[in-house]
Amino acid sequence: MARRETWAAYGFLSPWIIGFAVFMAGPMVASLVLSFTDYDVLTDTRFVGADNYRAMLADSRVRTSLANTLIYTALHVPLTMVVSLALAMLLIRAGRRSAGFYRTVFYLPTVTPKVAVGVLFLLLFNGQDGLINRVLALAGVDGPDWTVDPAWIKPGLVLIGAWSLGSTVIIYLAALQNVPRDLHEAAAMDGASAWARFRAVTVPSISGALFFTLIINTIGGLQTFDEVYTAFYGSANQQTYGSDAALFYVVYLFQQAFRFLHVGYASALAWLLFLIIVAITLVQVRLSRRFVYYESE
Repeated sequence: MARRETWAAYGFLSPWIIGFAVFMAGPMVASLVLSFTDYDVLTDTRFVGADNYRAMLADSRVRTSLANTLIYTALHVPLTMVVSLALAMLLIRAGRRSAGFYRTVFYLPTVTPKVAVGVLFLLLFNGQDGLINRVLALAGVDGPDWTVDPAWIKPGLVLIGAWSLGSTVIIYLAALQNVPRDLHEAAAMDGASAWARFRAVTVPSISGALFFTLIINTIGGLQTFDEVYTAFYGSANQQTYGSDAALFYVVYLFQQAFRFLHVGYASALAWLLFLIIVAITLVQVRLSRRFVYYESE
C-alpha cells in the first residue's frame, strides 16, 4: 500500500520534474558548458577554457552594469517593502467592502506587462512634459531630467518599480490578518504606545513574510530587465539615448547574447549573476536567524 502511494506521489510530481529537467536544469547545464566556449551560433563552437571568466574581470561594462544593478536593488527593495507594509496596514484598517476594492486597485498594476511599464516610465518621467515634473511644478519644484540625467535615471527607475508592488502588499496583508489581537490588547493595557506595539508585536509576528519578500524582491531587483530595456534600449535611436547609468546587468547580458552573438560570454555572465544571487540569498538566510520569528520554534 505504501509503495503504491509512493508511486502515485511520483506520478503527480512527474509533470513538475519533467518541466524542471527540460526548462530549468537542462538549460542551466547547457549554459554552464557554453560558458567555457566561444559560441556565436553561426560558426563552430570552440573550447576556450576560463577565458570568458577572465574577460569579465577586464570588462569595465560588467563592473558598471553590476554596480547599477546593485544600487538599484539596494534602493528598490527597502522602498517596496516599506511602502507595501504601509499600504497593507491601511488596508487592514479599512472596511471589508472597501478593502476588497483597494486590494484590486493595488494588485492590478502587478499584471501590467513590464514592457508597458517601461513606456509608462518615459511618459510619466519625461523631463519636458511628464506628469511627475508637472506635479512638482505645482509645488514650485523644478523637476530633473529623469530619463537623460545620469544622476536621476536610477532614482526614476526605482520609483517606477514601485508600480508593481501589489503582490508584496497582498502578502503583508495576509500576514497582518494573522497577528494575534490578544497580544496587541495586552500590550495596550500595559501602556505600550502604537509604535511600541508595532515594533514589539506586529513586526515579529510578520517577520516571516518580511523575510520572504526581502528575498524575492532582491532576486527580482537583480534580474531587472524588461522595463529598463524598453525605456533605454528598445529601439535603434535609444541605443545612444540610454547612458551607462541605465546599463543594468541583465541588459548587458542580453546585448552580449542576442545583439553581438557572444553566447559563450553571455553564459559566463549568467553564471556570475547566479552565483551573486546565491551568495546574497545565503547571507540573508544567515541573518534571518536573528530577526525572523517562527511560531513553531
